[in-house]
Amino acid sequence: MSDLPSQWLVETSWLADHLNAPDLVVLDASLHLPVTGRNPKTEYLQAHIPGALFFDIDDISDTTSALPHMLPPPAKFASRMKKMGIGDGLRVVVYDSEGLYSAARAWWMFRTMGHNDVAVLNGGLKKWKAEGRPLEDGEPPRRTERHFTTRFHAELVRDAAEMKALIGDKTIQMVDARAAGRFEGRDPDPRPGLRTGHIPTSRNVPFTTLLNPDGTLKPAAELRALFAKAGVDIARPVVATCGSGVTAGVVALALALLGRPDSAVYDGSWVEWGMADNGLPVATGPAQP
Repeated sequence: MSDLPSQWLVETSWLADHLNAPDLVVLDASLHLPVTGRNPKTEYLQAHIPGALFFDIDDISDTTSALPHMLPPPAKFASRMKKMGIGDGLRVVVYDSEGLYSAARAWWMFRTMGHNDVAVLNGGLKKWKAEGRPLEDGEPPRRTERHFTTRFHAELVRDAAEMKALIGDKTIQMVDARAAGRFEGRDPDPRPGLRTGHIPTSRNVPFTTLLNPDGTLKPAAELRALFAKAGVDIARPVVATCGSGVTAGVVALALALLGRPDSAVYDGSWVEWGMADNGLPVATGPAQP
């Protein structure tokens, strides 16, 4: 059993017991890097948790932006949720196929839009399958449209100008969720044309280090130790960043469960910051003390 609080994290056993609750909606928010060649919607149609809807992170985004899956305007988010039958008074549980990867992005999106009754399934579809729990395929029955009220929380989102202003700021910490090789500039980015390295004065907590082999979050004591080892003081505010604003959500979720629900996400992340000739500074090597 997890020793983490359950407001934003639920176990597979809990979901199995509550799967048919009338006030619960389950979402598959799986997403994969383009280089994998995997189609999350196709995989969803092949097998998903019974009754789950597909939450398309790429489609429920600001499609006017050149950057991938940027946060959509509140009106668009509300419209999409209404059509999906997701609205006020419903509890949302989000999962993904990897255990814990993109589900945290959807969790952060709901919270940014003012819907706090949202949780991530600990271990996701990976753990659900491993436990032999039921699956279904195809499209689920269409839900009745439901009003979704947005209350946009701008404090949970950061842009490039705000991140530049945070360089060297001792009051707010920047935490990069990418692998150490990408953070330090030793490994190329999987997206072509991007510089290597990280935002100066940011810290590195690879999101994979926060997870157990089964895709669940590590216990609270281990999470605290990992952040402390990386030089992150969880008593102070944090802005999480990553490759494209997805796995930063895992860092934000872990921090929320440790008592920092105000952790923000840099939406553009490295796909924006790492672009060539944009004038934004880049550092390489390990995080500096």
